[in-house]
Amino acid sequence: MFQLKRRTVPEASFDLGNNLLMLLICFLTLYPVWYVIVNSFNDGKDAMLGNLYWWPRVFSLDSYKAVFNSNGIMLAMGVTVAKTVIGTFVHVFFTAMVAYALSNRDLLGRKLYMTLGTITLFFGGGLIPSYLLIRDLGLLDSFWVYILPAAFSFYDLIIFMAFFREIPTALEEAAQIDGANEFKIFMRIIIPVSMPVVATIALFHGVYQWNDYFAGVIYINNSNLQPIQTFLYRIVAESSSNQMVSAMAGSIQKSVTSQSVKLATMVVTTLPIVLVYPFLQKYFVKGMMIGSIKG
Repeated sequence: MFQLKRRTVPEASFDLGNNLLMLLICFLTLYPVWYVIVNSFNDGKDAMLGNLYWWPRVFSLDSYKAVFNSNGIMLAMGVTVAKTVIGTFVHVFFTAMVAYALSNRDLLGRKLYMTLGTITLFFGGGLIPSYLLIRDLGLLDSFWVYILPAAFSFYDLIIFMAFFREIPTALEEAAQIDGANEFKIFMRIIIPVSMPVVATIALFHGVYQWNDYFAGVIYINNSNLQPIQTFLYRIVAESSSNQMVSAMAGSIQKSVTSQSVKLATMVVTTLPIVLVYPFLQKYFVKGMMIGSIKG
């Protein structure tokens, strides 16, 4: 029989204080989200009276009806889903392919490539040079402005390389003996055994693509190509939000305010990525540990 070790008073006090601190941090993190949800499900006019903290006082779905009645938000949602899926696939594939090449220590010019890539982690050209480059490439008002500039990340490349170096070289040598070329080895051996890091980078970049609003603000003038986050940004930031709300609310305008529509839009835009995250969390944690033990 195993006997439980009795904890001393200082140890028990430390555990209690640590648990209370963690509960406080969780509350401070989650309550703002809960506050937004509560107000989004409350009648917009009633919410303006204040003192609404824990539960909806006058439950109403009118703000959500106003959101989903808008053709603009559904089109923006489609653009966001498309750029998240396509952008994540392109980013993961291209970054992994470059990382696989650079993980080969015999690659000609490898040190130069790594030096140039490391410099980009600390220095950037700035907004104006980036805008001029995007313009000269013909990507303004183009869906590909979301995909091509974000197709590669040197930070993600480092994570890929740390994982690839842990793959036994015997796998590659056996494939080479069977006549496989480098691309076939990459597609049929390296990628299948690297799914934890692939899922991790996919989560990183998928969240980035979903939350990115800046590209839509700077590079897109066509309202049909704006993502959902840019749509939300314009509702929150523009002085014409009341006109936007009037167009979105339609016949239910009496119980809808600009604030209630903003909060409902925040919930709608955040919910999908929140639902996906728990399924990839275990890969996220494992990916963050890559390279922490082995250099």
